[in-house]
Amino acid sequence: MNAGFLSPLDEAHDHYLRLKGASVVVTEALQRIQDNVEIAIEERAMMCVHGDSGLGKTMSVNASLRELAPDDTLRIQFRSHPYPRDIRNVLFDALEIPGPAPVYPLEFDKLLKEKLAEKFRVLVCDEAQWLSTDCFELWRHLWDDPGTDITIIFVGGAHCYKVLQRERMLASRVLLWQKFEPLTAAEVMTVMPVYHSIWAEADLEDILLANRQAGHGNFRAWAKITVLAVRALKKLGRTTVDKDVLVWVFDRLRENKELS
Repeated sequence: MNAGFLSPLDEAHDHYLRLKGASVVVTEALQRIQDNVEIAIEERAMMCVHGDSGLGKTMSVNASLRELAPDDTLRIQFRSHPYPRDIRNVLFDALEIPGPAPVYPLEFDKLLKEKLAEKFRVLVCDEAQWLSTDCFELWRHLWDDPGTDITIIFVGGAHCYKVLQRERMLASRVLLWQKFEPLTAAEVMTVMPVYHSIWAEADLEDILLANRQAGHGNFRAWAKITVLAVRALKKLGRTTVDKDVLVWVFDRLRENKELS
């Protein structure tokens, strides 16, 4: 199991590869997530954000929480299948509870609930598709307690929706569900010139070409294109992204794909 408590407030982690010069772009999905997170916070509700990797789910949630709950958010991420005790231990550390962690689950849960009743917190569970039924039951148990003051946001990949829907006791308590989709071609033409300065003067046809060949409306893919395009501009002595720059980028991406 690989889990950790991660700060949701560090903007340096917003973009894949920590892309320098990239901006958080106000897309329709980001506007919707801001509205939904605000509702979830005000209602002390649970919500789920799901969709394919690289579409900006975590970034959008983090950007929203920087505005809405910068001092009250705890984000936990799992990269493989955790056990309930793993969630308890990570929450214990994230909540900065003094002393040794309790040994027995009932004692541990009582301590966590007492701590979660002291002040309001947003608990963000990233990579939620890895959770088991027992893990989801723990989250539900903490949220159901009348004393705790929490909002829970589950964020997960393409299968997260199906995973949570199988947990009927939990799914029935989720107030909001938001699915992220790839950017449309129209959105790409609007978003990319704002996303990074190298695209500001680029021809829209070249931006669409980059999207068809490698971007596919996916922010993570566009971060890769942009990182390489910045290097291509220096390599080729150009100041604006054009087809020659894109050919250089596509060649590198094709090599990476063949090696993967």
